[in-house]
Amino acid sequence: MTATVAGPILVTEAAASKINALLAEEEKADAGLRVFVQGGGCSGFQYGLMIEEGSGDAEADRVFQSNGITLFVDPISIRYLSGAEVDFVDNLMGGGFTIKNPNAKSTCGCGQSFGV
Repeated sequence: MTATVAGPILVTEAAASKINALLAEEEKADAGLRVFVQGGGCSGFQYGLMIEEGSGDAEADRVFQSNGITLFVDPISIRYLSGAEVDFVDNLMGGGFTIKNPNAKSTCGCGQSFGV
């Protein structure tokens, strides 16, 4: 299920629920999620997610809300992630966050890297 957002990246209800649970477990209820792209992986770029405390780099970051989660995205990453969706899946192979990115022209088998 896709969330209603006020920014260029969607966070699904499943992902928001898991992120909120992780933030509560870490006692960081006021923190948000940094979503980024970095060079590497077998397809050229790889995704990154990490807890971001504070206000991020207020001058450079794009900061917005999606499904109650504060997202921080740097100016370079936003070019590759506009329209992307952060989801959480839990299946027999295990659970984890996934990013569905309409900008990716190719992806690798692990789903953690992409090419443009």
